[in-house]
Amino acid sequence: MALSVHWFLPTTGDSRQVVGGGHGSTPGAAGTDRPPSLGYLGQIARAAEQLGFAGALTPTGPWCEDAWLTTAMLTGLTERLTFLVAFRPGLVAPTLAAQMATTYQNLSGGRLALNVVTGGESKEQRAYGDFLDKDGRYARADEFLSVTGRLWRGERVDHDGPHLRVDGARLTRLPDPVPQVYFGGSSPAAERVAARHADVYLTWGEPPDRVAEKIERIRTLAAAQGRRPRFGIRLHTITRDTAAEAWSEADRLLAGMDPARIRDTQQALALSESEGQRRMRELHGGEVGRLEVYPNLWAGFGLVRGGAGTALVGSHTEVADRIEEYHRLGVDEFVLSGVPHLEEAYRVGEGLLPVLTARGLLSTGAGRRG
Repeated sequence: MALSVHWFLPTTGDSRQVVGGGHGSTPGAAGTDRPPSLGYLGQIARAAEQLGFAGALTPTGPWCEDAWLTTAMLTGLTERLTFLVAFRPGLVAPTLAAQMATTYQNLSGGRLALNVVTGGESKEQRAYGDFLDKDGRYARADEFLSVTGRLWRGERVDHDGPHLRVDGARLTRLPDPVPQVYFGGSSPAAERVAARHADVYLTWGEPPDRVAEKIERIRTLAAAQGRRPRFGIRLHTITRDTAAEAWSEADRLLAGMDPARIRDTQQALALSESEGQRRMRELHGGEVGRLEVYPNLWAGFGLVRGGAGTALVGSHTEVADRIEEYHRLGVDEFVLSGVPHLEEAYRVGEGLLPVLTARGLLSTGAGRRG
């Protein structure tokens, strides 16, 4: 299967330094260097579309602009780009969410995908009025996705579960096509829900052996449900014409990370309830001397930000080698980013994507400007 490569929209703000945020960490001053205006995000989205990226992921949380509203505005500035809209099930009723997704899908010409985020931090969820614990949130997500899935198939839904209840729910219009559901999470509860509902299981960038273990677990769980999900990975990138240039950029980013900020971020992330966040921190242990955790896989981003904390670093050929290695494990979708996101979109689009195309890993239109 050919690869799909997506980009990222920095709705927290952008910078030539790493912008933080997520899982109890704070964005820091760097996020104000390039505020997430519609004009700037539109530049990134149009560049990604022109360069051949399939879609663009947006985050969700109190530290960033709302993903639904932001990307809906950006559909008018683009023509083909799919938007991977991150949202938290349970903060909106499932019937309303199904209707919103249907409207988005039909009015955008089928350019919506949904990145389901259950919410890794109870304190943050309580600020939104959600007082379930982590296991409760996954149980509710299971119900939520069951209801929305049935609605999108045109069914009349009566559901009376532990967390959600709807009576006679039905959509008068159906999405065309039904939005693809991306779902991540490394805990057993998350993996069970992913096996039941995910079209694409999305993991953060761990070394290949750890990713292979996850893929095998999800495949086994999904097979028991009669399902075969695809797999994706979320990574930052520092790709250059030569390896020396790429590692020089990684060194520059590391030099720009204040030791006090690293300490404060790691202390905040240590309190996270997220199993995926624990696995990210485990890769480096907060130590700047052990950041290359696998050839060309650098954990420096995770020193000052929550969530995805690793980057592929190297020449375009070396980064393509690592992508091909993950692809051999079963990863078909790559959600990439780099700072600043506008300039790095061009470096990836004009440097890396043509290498992947030449290897027959991308469709012939990818990586070309048009």
